[in-house]
Amino acid sequence: MVLKVARGASAPPFLVMDVIAAANARQASLPPGASRVIRMEVGQPGTGAPRGAAEAAMAALRGGGSLGYTEAFGLPTLRARITRHYRDWYGVDVPAARVAVTVGASGAFPLAFLAAFDPGDRIAMASPYYPPYVNILTALGMRPVILPTGVESRFQPTVALLERLDPPPDGLIVANPCNPAGTMLSPEELAAITAWCDSAGVRLVSDEIYHGLNYDMPLATAAALNRGAIVVNSFSKYFSMTGWRIGWLVLPEDLVRPVECLAQNFFISAPHISQVVAEAAFGCHDELQANVARYRRSRDHLVASLPGAGFPRLTPAQGAFYLYADITDRSNDSVEFCARLLAETGIAATPGIDFDSERGRGFVRFSYCGPEEDMREAAARLAVWR
Repeated sequence: MVLKVARGASAPPFLVMDVIAAANARQASLPPGASRVIRMEVGQPGTGAPRGAAEAAMAALRGGGSLGYTEAFGLPTLRARITRHYRDWYGVDVPAARVAVTVGASGAFPLAFLAAFDPGDRIAMASPYYPPYVNILTALGMRPVILPTGVESRFQPTVALLERLDPPPDGLIVANPCNPAGTMLSPEELAAITAWCDSAGVRLVSDEIYHGLNYDMPLATAAALNRGAIVVNSFSKYFSMTGWRIGWLVLPEDLVRPVECLAQNFFISAPHISQVVAEAAFGCHDELQANVARYRRSRDHLVASLPGAGFPRLTPAQGAFYLYADITDRSNDSVEFCARLLAETGIAATPGIDFDSERGRGFVRFSYCGPEEDMREAAARLAVWR
């Protein structure tokens, strides 16, 4: 008897995870004293949780108290601290009742999509895009609508592009700053897009997980612009806490109870210890800003160095910690290109096909959030590789 395999089991791989495995295997195979693999494939800060956050974890563990289930939406003190964060950073009042602490941003997306959309609904996004958007939506029976974008709009959606959609989609995902291109929407552009969503009856999902990692453009949050928007954020990137798996949602009022019910059934709650660490991380501003300064220096060095190393066409690196490099004059197969790059230089990078199934064959994403000395070494290796 052949048993059924469900549609959700056909989700394609997130290729960067395969690159991580290949980089790990190469590192393990190297003889003692050989040059190490430089990790530019994954968006994982080279620093760990800030010191004050780690100390809060140790204190909680030493305290001997219960670290059991919390409320589905998280510790009230953490939710209140996130509310204060929105006042401090954006000057906007977000009631704690609309904040949901989640198992990372990765746990937030299914909750948001299931609460806001039905199977068959059409959700638009600019291409290139973060691949789990498409893969999660598809697994849930929803229909991604891909909007090809280019350098003229910094690989971001525009109102003009959205107005061409007939009929309008049921939802729109924006990423600001975006992965993989590292580009941003200006506050004025984000306001125009949120206004279009409001007038067209389109539910906006704003991915703001790279907020705090902005270099040349001010931040704006959709939470201040559209009452129906869903905002996704995370402690993984600016707060340098990837492995703690902790994030949050800012929800519109009509989705608070639906998302809470889903969270109760899917996850019960985010890990208690991670919530303790997250709350403490808000008090580590100086250390976190020092991390941002390191990313900026790495970005500046790579932007100055890579054109002379055979990567002359780079996206404007306005935020996050990524460079999206056009390699069409060197290869039309980014998977093969990245495999050769790893084998010949020991640099792990992510093929663009992970972020755009068609045009991505001509792009590679470099992540520059690793140790600053590694990013300089990567530039030196690329300068002599052809």
